[in-house]
Amino acid sequence: MAEDIELGQRVDALRPDLTALVRDLYAHPEIGFEEHATVARIAALLAAHGVPAEVGAYGLPTALRASVGPGGTDAPGGPGADGAAEGAGEDAAASAPHFAIIAEYDALPGVGHACGHNIIAGIAVGAFLAAAPVVERLGGRLSLIGTPAEENGGGKELIIRAGGFDDVDAAGMVHPSSGSGTTSVLGQRTTGVRRIAVTYHGRAAHAAGAPWLGRNALDGVVTAYQGVAQLRQHILPTDRLHGIITDGGAAPNVVPERAAALFYVRSAEVETLRELTRRVVAVLEGAAISTGTRAEIDVDPVPPYLPLQTNLPLTERWAHALTARGREVPPPPAVVPQGGPSTDMGNVSRVVPSIHPSIGLGGPDDVFPHNADFADLTVLPAALDALADAATALATTAVAYVSDPVLRQAAAAEFAASGGPYRWED
Repeated sequence: MAEDIELGQRVDALRPDLTALVRDLYAHPEIGFEEHATVARIAALLAAHGVPAEVGAYGLPTALRASVGPGGTDAPGGPGADGAAEGAGEDAAASAPHFAIIAEYDALPGVGHACGHNIIAGIAVGAFLAAAPVVERLGGRLSLIGTPAEENGGGKELIIRAGGFDDVDAAGMVHPSSGSGTTSVLGQRTTGVRRIAVTYHGRAAHAAGAPWLGRNALDGVVTAYQGVAQLRQHILPTDRLHGIITDGGAAPNVVPERAAALFYVRSAEVETLRELTRRVVAVLEGAAISTGTRAEIDVDPVPPYLPLQTNLPLTERWAHALTARGREVPPPPAVVPQGGPSTDMGNVSRVVPSIHPSIGLGGPDDVFPHNADFADLTVLPAALDALADAATALATTAVAYVSDPVLRQAAAAEFAASGGPYRWED
């Protein structure tokens, strides 16, 4: 299609700007909810290309929204309009197909962009700027939604709760991976994750002079940790449990009156995630009983991340576009793999039809995300080649969704068959 060629050319023309963005974010990483300079940098790049962006969208200081088409941030009927123009804009927006491109840009503590969110941001911005004029020409809507704190705070779920996806029809993003391959059309498989913070309260005493007067909160944490470790052998192969001790007391000669831990509970299905959470909470409560302490348990101190529900029709369109750029997309595996990492894009995928494919950055297979060496890969030429290909394929998918009613119907039908829309309640 002529539009596909146009999109590739536009991404290639944007490559110097996207390269500068990726390298700037790499050099100045910011962790979740602290991405102030990062989001300002992205907004400045959008403005340089004639697209205004709202920083601080959805009540989150480091969230971002930019839209084109009816009701967009650059449209007469968009935010800030009034009277008849606003009403006309709302009517047009309601009838126009609306695709959202998702950007992540938070870094990890200590290892910077070792998950490659600087590349994710570059892909998203490139896809948005390339597709925007085409989508406008077609009468559709296109948004770039910048989501903070994927690593530690569930920014996408907070945006969902603020109504950020209420008028979105479909969404997509691309995640970098190790090696040079891509995910199959089944997409990236993820688990859901819930966090459980626990604080044990005991009674301080002199550990040598009068230990019988104490109730050791650290014993509560250690007993809980061992209990969770024992639980691991009786969970599904796709489940994961892991945790750390965050407070172990102040001094060895003082019986700790306070100690704390944080556990992650992961499962491949929503219901098994609920059940495994209940089992872990029971272990934590039992540890308090056995040590004579009191457990203060906080389930979901940040929003849960739900298992990703990949939309096949949209992912097939992405795969077709990526192969047109000369990259191989493997066929679906005979057995769908489950388990592994988690993402709050899973929450979005339960609200609207979504894609979350991955693309290799050309590095060694054993340099995996969350390793500091992976951050270094993100600024190499091979990674920037992958960025250009991924941005083109994502832009092509967005344009196809807006322009092709058959694709929209197929995406909606599969989404409905998979149980969507669904919002987490516990």
